[in-house]
Amino acid sequence: MTGAAGALAIGIDIGGTKVAGGVVDESGRVRARARRSTPHRSTEPRVVEDTIVEVVEALLADTSGDVVAVGIGAAGFVAADRATVVFAPHLSWRDEPLREALQRRVALPIVVDNDANAAAWAEWRHGAARGESHVVMVTLGTGIGGALLVDGEVLRGRFGIAGEFGHMQVVPGGHRCECGNRGCWEQYASGNALVREARSLMQAGSPLATDLLDRVGGDASALTGPLITEAAQQGDPTATELLADVGLWLGVGIAGLAAAFDPGTFVIGGGVSAAGELLLGPARDAYRRHLTGRGYRPEAQVVAARLGNEAGLIGAADLARTAARPGS
Repeated sequence: MTGAAGALAIGIDIGGTKVAGGVVDESGRVRARARRSTPHRSTEPRVVEDTIVEVVEALLADTSGDVVAVGIGAAGFVAADRATVVFAPHLSWRDEPLREALQRRVALPIVVDNDANAAAWAEWRHGAARGESHVVMVTLGTGIGGALLVDGEVLRGRFGIAGEFGHMQVVPGGHRCECGNRGCWEQYASGNALVREARSLMQAGSPLATDLLDRVGGDASALTGPLITEAAQQGDPTATELLADVGLWLGVGIAGLAAAFDPGTFVIGGGVSAAGELLLGPARDAYRRHLTGRGYRPEAQVVAARLGNEAGLIGAADLARTAARPGS
């Protein structure tokens, strides 16, 4: 093992629907990729572990060079030991000793972290937050993830679970969340929320949903977030309105985060952020309307992530490479 400038690392991003992996160099460039579907959440943890190992082995077979470590970005609560997944709302992990389980099968140093922590690290090192001392990352996907970086350090909290912004309660008694509570932010400003609201229009027989219904052949269950984004980008007014609604809730949430953390930059990533200004424009407007002390304080900039859906695996690889260096 070496910490040389050219050292490669593998990053694995585990989400609610996929395990995506890449071999990443020190500049943040992904040199090789592999991807598998995530087994259903009811599946035994060993099956998810098998999927991760399969992706790692595929990447090692496809790579020439010195791979020094493997970083795992998991969509869930990761303990301060950066080894154990305490709880994953979209998978079956409960106090899962993931690093130990993988270390028995992968002959490289392994680091486990929250996927949003990994994405935030990648954006600070190589993307939209370069040069910023105080960064809040919000990732909009199946749910909402988040991370906080101050002076180049990820703040993980006493128990490792800081940054779970998606489970802040914004509507008491609101929609039931998979975490067990009601009214969590991610029930109003995530990909799931976007699709839920669109399907409710379809199922109500609203003429406003005609274009979206046509796109899925009349089958509301086939609707996805990317299809809604595509419709909005092509001018469908209902899809545009649905994205603006998600943007409004996003802005309300980040105004609260500004009151708590006072960052210089909010980086908005995850699959839903592919909507660009259709989402971020309404979010900035709502953020300014709800910001505490508005008009009398500096405002953080709200920017789109630059590394796209690969931010998580890039960051996971970089964090693992950093940890594998002698003396780190």
